[in-house]
Amino acid sequence: MIELSLIGIGTGNPDHVTREGIHAMNAADLILIPLKGEEKSDLAGLRHEICRSCVTNPATRIEGFDLPVRDPGTPDYLQRVGDWHDRIAEVWQQAILAHLARGGGPRVAFLVWGDPSVYDSTLRIAARLRQGMELELRVLPGITAIQALCAAHAIPLNDLAAPVLVTTGRRLRAEGWPEGADTAVVLLDNGCAFEVLDPAGIEIWWGAYVGMRQQVLVAGALAETAEEIRQTRARARAAQGWIMDIYLMRRRPAVTGA
Repeated sequence: MIELSLIGIGTGNPDHVTREGIHAMNAADLILIPLKGEEKSDLAGLRHEICRSCVTNPATRIEGFDLPVRDPGTPDYLQRVGDWHDRIAEVWQQAILAHLARGGGPRVAFLVWGDPSVYDSTLRIAARLRQGMELELRVLPGITAIQALCAAHAIPLNDLAAPVLVTTGRRLRAEGWPEGADTAVVLLDNGCAFEVLDPAGIEIWWGAYVGMRQQVLVAGALAETAEEIRQTRARARAAQGWIMDIYLMRRRPAVTGA
């Protein structure tokens, strides 16, 4: 039986790792770190930095593996992502079996950005792995990008007694402002989807690399800050070669005359 631990590591800051997560990292026989190519080598580097800060067990091995990429030739988005997850599960299995063949122990861990249960596909990949391996799955929660964004801007997630909707840039661009929501958090936006909205009455709190050394924040009325966010995002992406950003928007009710 393989014990697979999915450990939430927050947004790349070693101080975001919980004590529970640190214990799990030190209990692991193997920590697997995905390699996403030279352009995103910083992401693997951050995971290695977290291991250097948190892992004190000399028996814990830390190994990288090449992460497959999505096939741009598959036109349907859900099919493209599903196929990609299938390939990742196969690579996970190969890495774990190679470790076991060398006499390694059965406790394997992955370090997951944010929290494995919140807008992340690691659990879906682990479910695929379970189809071909006997697994005991453990999930150790971490600080989410949503929490880190609100903390960085010193704002509450919600208005008093009001709901919050969490969505993606893809859906925002396709559908516009989410119906029935006054507060929306947008993740996985590959390019300023807020530009499709009428900015009147909308406030935005945007952040890139939230919680990391490179953290950049912009906040204000969307009508006044949209271009600043576009330019800041473009400069940050050019400088780093990659970007992780997130934003919260709040729409205020229109004020009508008496």
